[in-house]
Amino acid sequence: MLIVLLTVASAYAHEVRPAYLSVEEKTPGEFSVLFKTPMQGDARLALSALFSGKVEHLTPIVSRRTGDAMVQTWHMRTAQPLSGQNVVIDGLQNSMTDAVVHVVLTNGNTWTARLTPSEPSAVIPAAQSSWTVFAVYVRHGIEHIAFGFDHLLFVAALMLIVRDWRKLVKAVTAFTAAHSITLTCATLGWVTLPSPPVEAMIALSIVLIAAEVVRMERGQLSLAITSPWIVAFAFGLLHGFGFAGALVELGLPQNDIPLALLAFNVGVELGQLAFIAVILTAVHSVRRIVMIPRRAIIGSAYAIGMVAAFWSVQRLDAMFIQF
Repeated sequence: MLIVLLTVASAYAHEVRPAYLSVEEKTPGEFSVLFKTPMQGDARLALSALFSGKVEHLTPIVSRRTGDAMVQTWHMRTAQPLSGQNVVIDGLQNSMTDAVVHVVLTNGNTWTARLTPSEPSAVIPAAQSSWTVFAVYVRHGIEHIAFGFDHLLFVAALMLIVRDWRKLVKAVTAFTAAHSITLTCATLGWVTLPSPPVEAMIALSIVLIAAEVVRMERGQLSLAITSPWIVAFAFGLLHGFGFAGALVELGLPQNDIPLALLAFNVGVELGQLAFIAVILTAVHSVRRIVMIPRRAIIGSAYAIGMVAAFWSVQRLDAMFIQF
């Protein structure tokens, strides 16, 4: 119930949308720049990318909107090497978002960093280890699942159906395997689906699982009740497209796509396992004090279903407006 209350307070899922700055050196001293910033309604977050060295713009800044973000592209020339310069996302300190900066140099060196409102700048090194890239994207995966309230509600509803820990492990493993498949395929561009229908279907999947909890408490049987791992796998494929949408919006370092993809997926799984551990610990602690009544389970299922139904209507409305 606490999870549901937090979700209602948020009212939206996937609102953690970092900015993304990509700087790629085409020829020595000349760079192609892409700067993606989140949108708030029709306004772009007031963020700008600054470098400590002297910079000359070779082309005007071209802006285009893609979904909930504004993408700006331009070419620039630097008087000094980019390595050793300080990059600043100006305005980040006045926001609640983060920024991922990815730099590719002609000598093959790459650098990826995560800037925050408390640390909106960093020095660009000459080279970066693969471990740093891995750590950055693991952290983004954890943060995405931590604030992806729709995914968490689905897992919570699944846990209301699966009470045996062995079956829970099987169902969670199926869910993990499924969304890992579609996350990889969608991120690499092998399979693509438009985001609005996917987000609407994710919300509807939560409604369906919540309804199955109520059916189970009434003594009825269904595929979700007798073989929850099958349903978890099927809906996991759908949720994977949602994870992929967040990862594509975040951006991937072109020279480390497999590593970043793996790291993001690991982060998602770590966050998901942490969420399950918290729920199981809380339930175990409560049961040591008092028996959990059957109506509490039904009430939780109805609460989850109502929040998911609200999301479904909201996202379907946004989808029809867009199309």
